[in-house]
Parts: sequence; C-alpha cells; structure tokens
Amino acid sequence: MPSDTTPADGNAETAPADTTAAHHASEAQRLERIAVQYPADSEQVLLQAAAHRELAGERPRASAIYDRLLAGAPENPLLIKALKASNLWEYGHEAEARAVIDGIRAAAPRDAAPWEIIGETLESHDELQAAHDCFTAGATLLIESLTDGDDVPYEAGLLLAGRHRVRRLLGNPHDEWDALADTVHPGDIPLDELHDPKRLWALGSDNPAELRAEIARLRAELGERRAALSRPFPVAVLHWPEAELAELLAAYPALTSEYPSHAQHLAGIETSLRDLASSGIQHFGIVTATFPSYEAFAAAEQTAPETPALLPEYATSLAARGRAKPWPPRRNAECWCGSKTPYKDCHGKTPA
Repeated sequence: MPSDTTPADGNAETAPADTTAAHHASEAQRLERIAVQYPADSEQVLLQAAAHRELAGERPRASAIYDRLLAGAPENPLLIKALKASNLWEYGHEAEARAVIDGIRAAAPRDAAPWEIIGETLESHDELQAAHDCFTAGATLLIESLTDGDDVPYEAGLLLAGRHRVRRLLGNPHDEWDALADTVHPGDIPLDELHDPKRLWALGSDNPAELRAEIARLRAELGERRAALSRPFPVAVLHWPEAELAELLAAYPALTSEYPSHAQHLAGIETSLRDLASSGIQHFGIVTATFPSYEAFAAAEQTAPETPALLPEYATSLAARGRAKPWPPRRNAECWCGSKTPYKDCHGKTPA
C-alpha cells in the first residue's frame, strides 16, 4: 500500500492541533490565497477560510467571506446562508440571523447540512422548540424521499439524532422517529445516555460555575461540528481509476513498486481506511487522481513525478481544494471505486 494517506492539513496524524486564534487567522489567510490560485475550487476553500475566521474570533471577517460567496453564483447557497446565520447570531446580530434562518426554512432544502446547522444554532441559543421543528422538517424531507428497502442516509441520521437530543431537553416522550434515530445511530453509547438532560448533574458537582463551564463546553462542541462541515477531511486517501493508473505507470514505471496492480490498489484503500477507523480516527475522504492533474502538481512543486513522497502531498492538495468524497458511502450507494455497484456488494463487503 503506498503512503498516499495523509492528514488534509499536511501535519502528522499524531501532532497536536494548534487551536490558538493566531493559528486560525494564519490558516484563513493561507486558504484565501489558495482560493485565488484555484478559482474553480474557491467556494469550498473560502468556506474553510471562513470557518477559521470564526474560530479565530474574527466573526465580521467570516461574515464578509459568506457575503462575498453569496454575491456570486455559489453551488451551495443555503449551506452558506446557514453558516452565515450561525456566525451572525454569535456576535450579536440575532434579528438578522433569525431572518436568514426563516428564509432557509421556507426554501426547504433537501440537503441535510443547512438543516443541521440552523437546528444546532437555535438549540445553542435555547430555542429548543424551533430547533426541534428544524430537525423534524429536514429529516422529513430526506426520509420521505426514500423507497422501500433504502437505508436511512447518514445525513438524515444526523438530523434524527439532533431531533432526539432536543426532544430529551424538552421532556418529550419517545416517538417512532426517536426509535429510528437509535437504530441508525452508529456509536456504542445509546442516544438516551448521550442526550440525558441529567448528565450534567451526574458530573458530581454542585458548583454553578462548573456547571456553566460544562454547558459552554457542549455549546463549543456544537460550534466545532458546524465549522467542521466546511473544512477538508482530516485524512485523505488517493484513488487512481484504472485508466489513470495505467497511464501513470506507463509514463513512470518506477511507481509500479507503489502500485503493483489496480486491484491491489483498490483493496489497499479500503483496508487502510478500515484500519484507520478502527484506531479511533474519524472523518475520512477519498480523492480521485488524474494523470494530467498529477503531472501539473509535480511541475508546480518542482519535483519528479516518480517520487513516491509526492503522492501524499498530491492527495493533500486535492483535499484542501474540496475534492474529497466522504468514506464510507451509504451501503446502497455506489461504491467509491467507480464500479457502479452498491458499496455493500463491492468494497463494503464484510471480510469473510
């Protein structure tokens, strides 16, 4: 298996993350420069930059990025509006944020991300019934479009989990969708335990200051999850389609040691990702390579294309430009390898 698995930020997987405001401001500046270099990928890159501006405490500058994107013809305008609403509310523009949220709800997107962001925004500001209604509306749109036998999409499961959480906070009894949320929840800890409102009191502290600190921590986690939606995947794995790999090896036979065969390459990707997942690492992406793109990258880096160490750098470059697709796919979705076969019947098969 070639060493083409890499954290998307280019750092070693074991390196502690620098979460200082200065680091996030610097990263935002770097991403804004990348957006200029790669205009075709500027929307994804600028969303990452805006997330770092928020984490740096530079919320007006983050809003300026969202406005810049919305002034163009963005691919995901409702996602951008949801992120903007969350950011606006955090620095005192509640009325404007509410207006943006109302517009998103009226648009009824069939993408889970805007619903999750506005639901968590309302939840984090104690608007629990409104959050419940957002999670419910979004989940309804995604689930009612399924046909018999379809798995509940991962994205719909996130909305169901959010709905379950606010229903527990509201003291509502379980309904059939709460049961469905438990069924599709991937974690080992049941949702009832995760979302138990008494959890805070179970910490063993009767100090109000400590309790407020715990509430702040939980709200910070929600903010980090919203910001993560617009960042590259922490780990990106390079996938060469068969024709592209053949062209690569014909031009640079030295790389045959990295890729003995296309079948081994594909099997190695799945094995590598499963091993990473079992080690506790989360959030993976697969980036698809092309021979012309790789040669152009090598030229830009002034490095010989047959250099094996260039492969993970190329993967990082693609991921930073928003080219990563999430792994694993849904069981009934097409496999990531391009076979047009459902993942569950292709590389998603459980090993014998």
